[in-house]
Amino acid sequence: MSSTVLIASNRGPVSFTLSDDGGLTMRRGGGGLVSGLSEVVRDTDVLWVCAALSDGDRGAVRQAPGGRLDRAFDTGPIRMLDIPPAVFHRAYNAVANSTLWFVNHLLYNTPFAPEFGTRFRREWESYRTYNGAFALALAEEAAHRARVMVQDYHLTLTPAMLRVERPDLRIAHFSHTPWAPPEYFALLPEDVVAEVLTGILGADHAGFLTARWARAFMDCCETLLGAQVDHAARTVTHDGRTTRIGVHPLGVNGEALLARAAEQDVESHMTVIRDLVGDRKLIVRIDRTELSKNIVRGLRAYQEFLAAHPEWHGRVVHLAFAYPSRHDLPEYREYTAAVQRCAKEIEDEYATEDWDPLILNVNDDYPRSLAAYRMADVLLVNPIRDGMNLVAKEGPILSPRCALVLSREAGAAAELGADSLLVNPYDVSGTAAALYAALTLPEQERLTRGLRLREAATALPPQRWFEDQLAALR
Repeated sequence: MSSTVLIASNRGPVSFTLSDDGGLTMRRGGGGLVSGLSEVVRDTDVLWVCAALSDGDRGAVRQAPGGRLDRAFDTGPIRMLDIPPAVFHRAYNAVANSTLWFVNHLLYNTPFAPEFGTRFRREWESYRTYNGAFALALAEEAAHRARVMVQDYHLTLTPAMLRVERPDLRIAHFSHTPWAPPEYFALLPEDVVAEVLTGILGADHAGFLTARWARAFMDCCETLLGAQVDHAARTVTHDGRTTRIGVHPLGVNGEALLARAAEQDVESHMTVIRDLVGDRKLIVRIDRTELSKNIVRGLRAYQEFLAAHPEWHGRVVHLAFAYPSRHDLPEYREYTAAVQRCAKEIEDEYATEDWDPLILNVNDDYPRSLAAYRMADVLLVNPIRDGMNLVAKEGPILSPRCALVLSREAGAAAELGADSLLVNPYDVSGTAAALYAALTLPEQERLTRGLRLREAATALPPQRWFEDQLAALR
């Protein structure tokens, strides 16, 4: 049956685990993108096209006619693509996560990387193949003039490829990451720059989380591609086609988050945290050990704060959740180790028999994260660069008196900056000073700022974010 609305993303709404006896166990897919979109499309007939990420996923696909899991398992409409593991690894790890992610987050240590040689060319060919598999599946599944919403940096080539297969479709692409300025994006080989930009311009509508990232994309199209750009109208015209550029800040469903945070498993974690922390003030951070999240500098800032303010010794605890991320990549394994080394330094320098100044946890636990949000006096969100950062929005919803220390380089700063304590993510001393200011913020100011932060965080919940983009394709 052809679908009138389709979503395409690397990760899907479900995943499968293969047991020793060959059985398959289905569970909800992970990741922020999946969580947000799953909430929106629940109980709809939107077809979700995604990749098989594991042996369990591939086993499920092979049992499902044409990869349509809804015909073999109890799911909503899903088509999962069994892309060869070697092709997937090169496309996902080598190109998407080690190249495009690094470029758009400005993460390269340029004396040593990037280096685009023969090996990269093989990896790029796999990225093309991977995007082509999505384009072909979408073309097969879409009804006449269906609306297709392609998600993120994994699938930058898919819109143009799909346009060739099915010119009747209405296609959107959405970037959940920042976008690099032209001088940095030009680190990529010229032909790759052109492929990525024209790939996205194959869409009728290209969406971004903030006006800043949309502007950077348009600047790249103008400077590196020679496209005609109308910044006021937010359009890019290239090769006779015009793509509209949209800005769609993603917010939080406050009611759903509050309801989930009131459940018993969260309450149990709050009891455990309360036993650990006592009546001390609590500085919280919740992140993946992702290079762009800047966890090490955040820990250094807390270390400087303790050095500058001995009067706070024994009166504050930093609860830092640094959940595993992309451990297939050596840079991420080393970064996790660096986080743990820094945490140990703080413990060795300041811990006493009756005070642990820092509690670091690297085991992912969503209910525990919600408990920490609810108890936070200060929330530290200091990424080097971030497309949006929903942690900055979730915290104020669950803790009305929480002071937010926020990087000016997070996309959320465009909406939350006025009521946050904004920091330069590279300025460790400045971040330490912001932590002190946040801890000593007068109570009434905390509550006033918190109210405005909650209003901003819930202004564009996922449902509206999704519907606005669908409307743009009519």
